[in-house]
Amino acid sequence: MSLTLSLLLAMPMQPAVASPAPPADTIRIEVGSPLVDGRVYKPHRARVRVHLNSLDTPPTNEWTNELTIGDSAGRQVMHWVTLGQFDPVTREPGFDLRQTFDLRTMAPRGYALTTKSGVRIRLAIDGNRVRGTRKTPNDSVERQVDQVVPRMGFIASASDLVPLAVGLREGAVMVAPVWGPNMADAESRIFTVVGQERTMVEGTEWNAWKVEERRESDRTLLAVWYLLDESPYMVAGDVYLANGQVQKMTEIALP
Repeated sequence: MSLTLSLLLAMPMQPAVASPAPPADTIRIEVGSPLVDGRVYKPHRARVRVHLNSLDTPPTNEWTNELTIGDSAGRQVMHWVTLGQFDPVTREPGFDLRQTFDLRTMAPRGYALTTKSGVRIRLAIDGNRVRGTRKTPNDSVERQVDQVVPRMGFIASASDLVPLAVGLREGAVMVAPVWGPNMADAESRIFTVVGQERTMVEGTEWNAWKVEERRESDRTLLAVWYLLDESPYMVAGDVYLANGQVQKMTEIALP
């Protein structure tokens, strides 16, 4: 999973040259669409490293993802636990993110984030209604959250999960809503499957699917993902930041 702190905080991305509008046969999906099947993802663990601008530079961030399958009110769900920004000495995580999605539809069900900087978010998501508590480093106490999102989206910090759950084939274009806990409404993203590409990741070469993710409203290129149909699923990715820099990710499977 592609989680970055920039996605956690939904930072704006760098504007890019506009691309052509998606073709007329583009697949458009919403949360709950039968075209989405998250059961393609199996329980696994993986480690992500992030480099700034070049893989030749030392990592600036690292986290682990673990997916388990469970049950909630009679429905199967996927539980993602992401621990990151490890202390170099104690290896204690600087943030703890726990996300729950419906296994089949990947509809968000729960979101919980705690960071050493003082962020604490606990949200339960039922359809379009979001309830819970939120505390930032500037808050003295937790604030209550009770929000109705006009159009619910797939969680922004896991947007790379969407294309594989819909299905990868060269030239496929899919448009899906993406939403984060600090957003009033979802925004549409265009996922374009460019094709398969040989990709070297930490000494191992993969034949991965290259997928571009753009914001539909202005066609800004937000990220490029390199995806597999097996663990770790996202083996590499480039996330474009508002300041013009690029977060370059690598991901490997863990036992």
